[in-house]
Amino acid sequence: MISESPLSRNPAGRSGLLDNVLGLLSAVVQFFEVRFAVLAQESKSAALQLLILVGCVIAALALCVMGYVFLIVSAVVGIAHLLGTSWPVVALVVALLHFIIAGVLLLVARSRITKPMFQDTVDELKKDREWLKTLNQSTS
Repeated sequence: MISESPLSRNPAGRSGLLDNVLGLLSAVVQFFEVRFAVLAQESKSAALQLLILVGCVIAALALCVMGYVFLIVSAVVGIAHLLGTSWPVVALVVALLHFIIAGVLLLVARSRITKPMFQDTVDELKKDREWLKTLNQSTS
């Protein structure tokens, strides 16, 4: 009869249950170490991409605000030139117009905030609470 060598029966090269369990745990730990190393590397790359994205968005918003200011200044000067008045008078009117629009937008926002959100969900939760109260009273 041909006998098998110990290495062919146990490819891990270990014998016994304890050695096999330790080998399995070691392999699992190595598996997760490698995965966490890859995750750490990718998270650094993702953080850099996110930082660049946030920087670009902030710069774009700043440029839009500056462009808006220059547009308003140009409009004020142009309207003052067309009307033949001084630009501070036109700038004052434009500023008042902006304050009025801002006030209207704040009133709209205030009216939206006073309306409760998720009203259907709140109503369903109230019904569930009432049902649970009646359930507890009927089982007592």
